Amino acid sequence: MSLLNVTDNMANSSSSPDAALNMTSPEAHGEIMENPLRTYLLGIIISICGNMLISISLNIQKYAHIRQTQRGSKPYYRSVVWWGGVALMGVGELGNFAAYGFAPASLIAPLGCVAVIASVFISVIFLKEKMRVSDIIGGSLAITGTYVLVTFAPHTTTPITAQLIQYYIVSWYFLLYLLLEVIVFCILLYVYKRRNVKNIVVVMLLVALLASQTVISVKAVSGMITESITGQLQLIYSIFYVMLVIMIASCAFQIKFLNQAMKMFDATEVVPINFVFFTASAIIAGIVFYQEFEGLALLNIFMFLFGCLLSFLGVFMIARNRPKIKKQDFIAMEKIPRRSHTDHVQPEVKTQTYGSLTAKLLCSRTPDDL
Repeated sequence: MSLLNVTDNMANSSSSPDAALNMTSPEAHGEIMENPLRTYLLGIIISICGNMLISISLNIQKYAHIRQTQRGSKPYYRSVVWWGGVALMGVGELGNFAAYGFAPASLIAPLGCVAVIASVFISVIFLKEKMRVSDIIGGSLAITGTYVLVTFAPHTTTPITAQLIQYYIVSWYFLLYLLLEVIVFCILLYVYKRRNVKNIVVVMLLVALLASQTVISVKAVSGMITESITGQLQLIYSIFYVMLVIMIASCAFQIKFLNQAMKMFDATEVVPINFVFFTASAIIAGIVFYQEFEGLALLNIFMFLFGCLLSFLGVFMIARNRPKIKKQDFIAMEKIPRRSHTDHVQPEVKTQTYGSLTAKLLCSRTPDDL
């Protein structure tokens, strides 16, 4: 069936998602439609496991960096341990990608806080870092929020087909949403590039707007692959490759802006703000494009948003007051005349010992030097 025939059939049929679903055979959706709860829980489990693997991989990579710094050995990218962490991260991200094909996007995105929670406990056990009171409080809030949002999130799962994506992509509310996104993105990009406004909110909003399109395209691609495996082949439709290109491009630019934010601001600021903005954009994208909150009770919506708020607060509590990496100039002792010491001294400007290096040098000078 060609793409043109599919579009003609959609135009002749009723303009609703149900009509788009009915265009494929019932057998194509048998397993998913018969076990919606099993599919929903499968998506949650895959997402949680994926985020756990990401957390473990980040700590493994951090351990490789620490070991390389202490030993002064070969670069970290030549370390087997570091590459093992990278491989685990790839598996975890693949799990998150697959989870979008089984559960709503508005649910999978907030589950990213699982990686933050797990990282706290793994770093204490694996890297011997100290557990703070704010970590315990933040972890408790995030776990409670995760439980609440999973309980009250939309439990319905609709099979993602090429026809359904085509129906959603030409809906007036998505086109309006896309137009507003493009306008806001252009304004923020002008402020950031032309006006040279280096504000963390501006940069993270650019990341979030791109993330919105990433979530839409990732769920579309993952959903169509899942449908191709469990039912009717969807990879023959051109809309699949359109969404694949959007997914790759939006991911690339999202990573670009995120890296710029990490260079300009501290990770303790970037991580929680990025989590909040990304989650909010993913929820909005799921509501607007995939209509995931359609038919959901008002109480469920309120409790779902309350669960997200608890998760946000938990992540902020965990990231708050984390030690920052200070970039300071080193003074090489071998550069000082009559000194054979080869260590590096890093004086703190605001401490009482600042200037003590110069004082000691002056005091140690002999009359002959004068």
